[in-house]
Amino acid sequence: MRAPARGSRLGRSFFERPTEELARALLGCCLVHDGPAGRSAGRVVETEAYLAEGDEASHSWRGPSARNASMFARPGTAYVYLIYGLHHCLNVVSAPEGKGEAVLLRALEPLVGLEEMRARRGREGERELCSGPAKLTVALGVGPEHDGVDLCRGELGLWSPEAFGEWEAGAAQVARGPRVGIRRAAELPLRFWLEGSPWISR
Repeated sequence: MRAPARGSRLGRSFFERPTEELARALLGCCLVHDGPAGRSAGRVVETEAYLAEGDEASHSWRGPSARNASMFARPGTAYVYLIYGLHHCLNVVSAPEGKGEAVLLRALEPLVGLEEMRARRGREGERELCSGPAKLTVALGVGPEHDGVDLCRGELGLWSPEAFGEWEAGAAQVARGPRVGIRRAAELPLRFWLEGSPWISR
């Protein structure tokens, strides 16, 4: 795998933390996919946490099933699921194996491979490439074949914020509020985003 010029790939210990904490910590990190068409990468600017207890919107609410099995895997595993029979969403498993918690990646700032992203999305404007959980998976070529993969190794992974350029963590203000796009437990303040980012979903 081709490594970015700077930064490092996030290891297992990074993901082994409380889910809400991970949802915040992932902001600014870089999602990288070294697929057949080349490298695509984007900076995480918006996330949502999904919990095992007290969260009826979580796929783990009723326990493990064939569909959500990856959500119960070890931290740092990708959980990819289909919504509305059309779109895939990418989650990062967080809680200890068997618990069933994860962080949904909701939006990215496009960084690398923009022409390929445009071709996949059928859109020209950068704002339209990764500003939503279904958009970003299409843009980066992430699909059902990535469900259950280890994000700490292989073609799909997460890298430290400085991997593709200068990054000042203190300059990025983190906002927190209710989740969007769901009906159950939407009021829980489990959505995190970089304040003022033009790339967040609407």
